[in-house]
Amino acid sequence: MNEFNDDDYAYMNRALRLAERGLYTTDPNPRVGCVIVRDGRIVGEGWHRRPGGPHAEIHALRAAGDKARGATVYVTLEPCCHQGRTPPCSDALLEAGVARVVAAMQDPNPHVAGKGLQQLQEACIEVHSGLLEADAGALNPGFIQRMRTGRPFVRNKLAMSLDGRTAMGSGESRWITSEAARQDVHRLRARSSAVVTGVGTILADDPSLNVRLDGFERQPLRVVVDTHLSMPDTARMLKLPGRTLVMTCSDDSGARERLERAGAEVIVLPYCGNAVDMEVVLDTLGQMEVNEVLVETGATLGGAMLRAGLIDEMVLYLAPILM
Repeated sequence: MNEFNDDDYAYMNRALRLAERGLYTTDPNPRVGCVIVRDGRIVGEGWHRRPGGPHAEIHALRAAGDKARGATVYVTLEPCCHQGRTPPCSDALLEAGVARVVAAMQDPNPHVAGKGLQQLQEACIEVHSGLLEADAGALNPGFIQRMRTGRPFVRNKLAMSLDGRTAMGSGESRWITSEAARQDVHRLRARSSAVVTGVGTILADDPSLNVRLDGFERQPLRVVVDTHLSMPDTARMLKLPGRTLVMTCSDDSGARERLERAGAEVIVLPYCGNAVDMEVVLDTLGQMEVNEVLVETGATLGGAMLRAGLIDEMVLYLAPILM
């Protein structure tokens, strides 16, 4: 027997749509939406906007005021029950006197992990979880994966021609996709915590790897995998707003200082054969609270990551041309 009715689905869908409003702004926190319903009417709603700011439940409770007492709360992620940058949401819900809480999914954060719902249940609040859980999980693949494995969620973006080529036969690189596809890439960058590329792409294309969308200010961390510190200090991205991190195996202090003077941050990783160990790269990014990674690179690095099982999602842009 289904414990949820049509109204439950409708209100949780509304909470999910609210959570989407934080798609580009909440990193490294999860995207969360909340709807408060009393007597069949929405009396408060909200979403998490940015790290350090009020959580979705707090925005919704403030909007509901006294009408939250005896109400049902629909939230896309289990309310937190620990003191982080903000106070516990579970305490705020208890103080507001809500009667029922429906969460789309439990919080995978070990500090929460069911304890928020348990606290509410022990206070005689009716608690349910699992409503539209897959939809809620799709909003936060990076946060969920980082909490469970310590590594970010990795997307690999690749543009190719109808004959499966990503560059000219001469090795020359050029735009092969449409303006609409390029705008979509900017949206992928905007939702990502970091954009990862290899030094070969820097040397061949000198890309910016930034977000160029109207009204968008936050830039993802740009990560260059550069085994031997071959990146020039004149690279375009070093002159742009946002951080550039070079991850290397080289102990060449002169090359490191040259890049640092140009504005890059350099992390020296343990040497692994002839290349940087991408598993160590992802572990390091996870420790830096990186949730979602967009890989924009050539076939060498991208292929190595794919063979190693380090790609979670492929985003393919197919251009209607032959190369």
